[in-house]
Amino acid sequence: MSEQLRLMHVHAHPDDESSKGAASTARYVAEGVDVLVVTCTGGERGSILNPKMDRPEVLANISEIRRREMDAAREILGIRQEWLGFVDSGLPEGDPLPPLPEGCFGLMPVEKAAEPLVEAIRRFRPHVITTYDENGGYPHPDHIMCHKITVAAFEAAADPTRYVGSGEPWQPLKLYYHHSFSRMRMQELHDAMLQRGFESPYAEWLEKWDGEENWDDRVTTRVECAEYFPVRDRALLAHATQIDPDGHWFAIPLELSQEIWPTEDYELVRSHVPTSAPEDDLFAGLR
Repeated sequence: MSEQLRLMHVHAHPDDESSKGAASTARYVAEGVDVLVVTCTGGERGSILNPKMDRPEVLANISEIRRREMDAAREILGIRQEWLGFVDSGLPEGDPLPPLPEGCFGLMPVEKAAEPLVEAIRRFRPHVITTYDENGGYPHPDHIMCHKITVAAFEAAADPTRYVGSGEPWQPLKLYYHHSFSRMRMQELHDAMLQRGFESPYAEWLEKWDGEENWDDRVTTRVECAEYFPVRDRALLAHATQIDPDGHWFAIPLELSQEIWPTEDYELVRSHVPTSAPEDDLFAGLR
């Protein structure tokens, strides 16, 4: 392909672009790929997960602070970024779960919520799009809705009879789901930590794994990006309200992570170009 390759990541909240696929993003930016992150919500209802940032003045200005964090992460990753403008649904807790807040992203009709994403696709004209699987990666209502509107927009963007007035039709060529937190990856890192005499941050997580679904079998594409793990880590740290520098995100030494699992992993779910698994590139079949 002679034109510049374009990659769109569709994420639910600011910080998701740094916790899922950020190292492969940095690799593609370094290769000259034009990367756009579309962020569905502002993360207004996200909890403050870094104890050092859990202060009244931060909570009172959380919307603006999270936007500034996103600006910093964008600069570190070398990407473009746009907001769709939907309102964070929050993560409901309790038994039974409480209803979602009125007007939030998770309650939007899919057809309506997909419209601004279709417009962004037609304007940016990505060759490849990524998002979450049908469970949202984990069952957050915004992640699940992000999945729904991305699949809907991928299918609708090329249809001139749909979303008339939202730009010239464009057919993205490939759609992927992130599989960042696979059991296989956690197990390999867990075992490596124990073998080297370290405490593993994944012991409790693995102990509670029920084994009903083997998501690892769904991975089709492993992108080598270990040299960009430091860029990923800097982007993560830019989201200071969400990422505790002393927490689990950094419990695995960088060098060990690069050695044991040097890839970020994806599942190819739609392709309009010939390709075959396993892949080592989101643009396999395009270059």
